[in-house]
Amino acid sequence: MRLRRRLVRNLVFPAIEAAQRRPTLEMLREADRTQWWSHDALLGLQVRELDRLLTHCWNHNRFHRERLEAAGLEPGRLRAVEDLARLPLLTKDDLRAAGAAIRSTAPPLGAVKKATSGSTGDAFTFEYNAESRHWRDVTRIRAYEWAGCPVGARSLHYWGQRVVTSTWKQRWKSTIDHAIRREHYVDSMARGDDDLARAVDTIRHVAPDVIVTFPQSGADLARFIVRKGIGRDWGRIPVICGGERVFAPDRAVLDEVFGPVFETYGGRETMLIGAECEAHDGLHVAMENIIAEIVVRLPDGRVRPAAPGEAGEVVVTDLHNFFMPFIRYLNGDRAVQREVERCSCGRSLHRIGPVDGRVAETLRDGRGNRVGGLVFEFLFREMIDVARQIQVVQARDTSVILKLVLNEKGTELSPPKQAIVQSVFDRYLPGVSFRIQIVDDIPLTAGGKRHLVKSEMV
Repeated sequence: MRLRRRLVRNLVFPAIEAAQRRPTLEMLREADRTQWWSHDALLGLQVRELDRLLTHCWNHNRFHRERLEAAGLEPGRLRAVEDLARLPLLTKDDLRAAGAAIRSTAPPLGAVKKATSGSTGDAFTFEYNAESRHWRDVTRIRAYEWAGCPVGARSLHYWGQRVVTSTWKQRWKSTIDHAIRREHYVDSMARGDDDLARAVDTIRHVAPDVIVTFPQSGADLARFIVRKGIGRDWGRIPVICGGERVFAPDRAVLDEVFGPVFETYGGRETMLIGAECEAHDGLHVAMENIIAEIVVRLPDGRVRPAAPGEAGEVVVTDLHNFFMPFIRYLNGDRAVQREVERCSCGRSLHRIGPVDGRVAETLRDGRGNRVGGLVFEFLFREMIDVARQIQVVQARDTSVILKLVLNEKGTELSPPKQAIVQSVFDRYLPGVSFRIQIVDDIPLTAGGKRHLVKSEMV
């Protein structure tokens, strides 16, 4: 097994990156060095990269040029990361209203198009250039290495799956890609006893070096193993958690059944923002790629940085997305600010956390089996072209209302989209009656959130 891991790490992976002319290996070596830099050196790196981004926006991006002019941030005048505070915060509504003006008119142009996760029930499409993609890969690889999962390690992803059947070409490409990367995928959304037993069988068969999972999904699997008294003959397996906050009870059972838990935090707009190292003391921000501010908005409209130990809203700036820049972007999450100090692991990458706002409630199918609410995040990705908000509400009698805010008011959901919704309920929530309700808006909670899933069941 170790020989195969070294083969993938030292031969297969470099060959693939070289064949596709991607600078991943060189960038990864650089990130392995910069993670040990002093905090001041990392801030200096951020200022240089930020000035490069703002200069590009000044010359080639009308939307951000207007924001920079209004703030008096001309190219070359940036002195510190704190100067960013002169720019107003950027919301999803701002991005939607900007239209084509948010896209830069000169290279590097968009290379990847995606939709936000929809984990808050509010999503939109966006694009980013190749340099940004490479940095997303590099920071993820580095964070996984902190968890003992280097390139070439055998991984089991207890995750969600597309709710629409892929084409044969997509399935073929995915199969080849996963085989090369030694990745094995198991759908974690359906969590009845039979589903959980099959997942256990897969763990035994695959013998993974690491498990990647949503915290609630993985914890449900671990509790099933404890409840059934299933033997744990797989040894210690590190668990990388993402997509949701890791709460203490879930961490405890995952550690008991599998191995140490490594929490990660990110979003589809920027991918990885922070990750837990071997010290398990907060989330290290990927400072080479992301500026992460924690801010408090005051009643009079002013914005101030959160104090150490204080919770605030997460504001991110992607230093390498030149095509559709996210600069001081409110991503909808909240996190606790941390002191600026070197971690016991030796890294000076700033730490934040815990992060709030990334938990989807669990639903129940007609037989009472648990179903991961994040399945509707995957559904939302298939609806993004017609709907901008979604919310799922399950009543005590198990019936579900699927609320949708369509992009075009006065329209109805098309039959093909209705068929996709029906297929999700047939697959994951059998025995549950549901209806689709078209609404004008889904109100925010008192805490400023819009929940993807709400359940009235105990």
